[in-house]
Amino acid sequence: MTPDPLAPLDLAFWNIESAEHPMHLGALGVFEADSPTAAAHAADLLAARAPAVPGLRMRIRDTWQPEPGLRAPLSFGGATREPDPRFDPLDHVRLHAPATDFHARAGRLMERPLERGRPPWEAHVLPGADGGAFAVLFKFHHALADGLRALTLAAGVLDPMDLPATRPRPARPPRGLLPDVRTLPGRLRDALSDVGRALDIGAAAALSTLDVRSSPALTAESSGTRRIAGVAVDLDDVHHVRKTTGGTVNDVLIAVVAGALRRWLDERGDGSEGVAPRALIPVSKRRPRTARPQGNRLSGYLMRLPVGDPDPLSRLGTVRAAMDRNKDAGPGRGAGAVALLADHVPALGHRLGGPLVSGAARLWFDILVTSVPLPSLGLRLGGHPLTEVYPLAPLARGHSLAVAVSTYRGQVHFGLLADGKAVPDLDRFALAVADEVETLLTACRP
Repeated sequence: MTPDPLAPLDLAFWNIESAEHPMHLGALGVFEADSPTAAAHAADLLAARAPAVPGLRMRIRDTWQPEPGLRAPLSFGGATREPDPRFDPLDHVRLHAPATDFHARAGRLMERPLERGRPPWEAHVLPGADGGAFAVLFKFHHALADGLRALTLAAGVLDPMDLPATRPRPARPPRGLLPDVRTLPGRLRDALSDVGRALDIGAAAALSTLDVRSSPALTAESSGTRRIAGVAVDLDDVHHVRKTTGGTVNDVLIAVVAGALRRWLDERGDGSEGVAPRALIPVSKRRPRTARPQGNRLSGYLMRLPVGDPDPLSRLGTVRAAMDRNKDAGPGRGAGAVALLADHVPALGHRLGGPLVSGAARLWFDILVTSVPLPSLGLRLGGHPLTEVYPLAPLARGHSLAVAVSTYRGQVHFGLLADGKAVPDLDRFALAVADEVETLLTACRP
């Protein structure tokens, strides 16, 4: 297997990380257990299956010159994704002592950066103190996998599922060092279009910072500590609200976050009046037949959450209208598409500018709200069913809270990741999420 150059956005994630601010995402899965040895058996299975998943054997190596075997010349100062000849699954799968609180233990584990000299992922198996359940915390560096790719890698070490067969991607011929002259007119048009798009995105990003009132609770100075909480709500309740008010399930879930923020800020005494934080809603632009190198292809929608609005149905209406506008414009336009500008930065620019860019996220948005798709089929590990799964988004420098949402087996799971010092009351925010769903249900009743 030849080295694979990191895509520009992967390279950006790799270079903005620091020991105090790791850029890994995660997922905390809770499994039923039928014996006290279930967790140990699960850890053995994960270690035994990991070598058979090619993506889990890939390390990221910084490079400073083109290497033999690459299908395209590598930019100076880039990095490659390549097999680790010293890969040992026991370095990545760890069995811990029994835990009474899975989320509390997982929060401490999320603080620790992944080791950059070997494949950047880990699986932590947490036995339950009562023996009736165990949890697995998966951690993946964002340069190795985005949410969808991380799901694929994790599924590779869970029990096999019968999935529909997919047609293999047709291989693309190697690209030479010089472009085909017949393609130059089209490439010139594309380049001019890219410049126009970049200017449009930059202007939208600048405008998005004007006349915004956020809350210090969302953009406090980072401490590097992490706290995790999770809350599950009934998917039928969400569908009831959607059918009553219109829009999409995602509209309802974003409105739930807005309402929960209002409750939480008021309860802690920060106040919600006039608050309209900018929420980044990531959008995947990966295509089924995208040519290599594979990697993150993310854009996003940027919108102001109507936290200051006291009416729950009015908040939902505002969210729905904003999302409709974003969808009409498309994920390649607007301030939320800033991530796409990474494609226009040379590799050395990512390497040298990473430490500076790492603190810029707070100027762009105030809170991340992302959705991670999960299969509707029941997942298992060693025959033990997965009952809960809480996705965990990376937390950028200068941000205090990130929200990730997954729908699984009739429930919506909110995975909440926060700066431990800035948000010591994350459990109160989790309760506010559940309360907001009830508030919307009540508002929808005749």
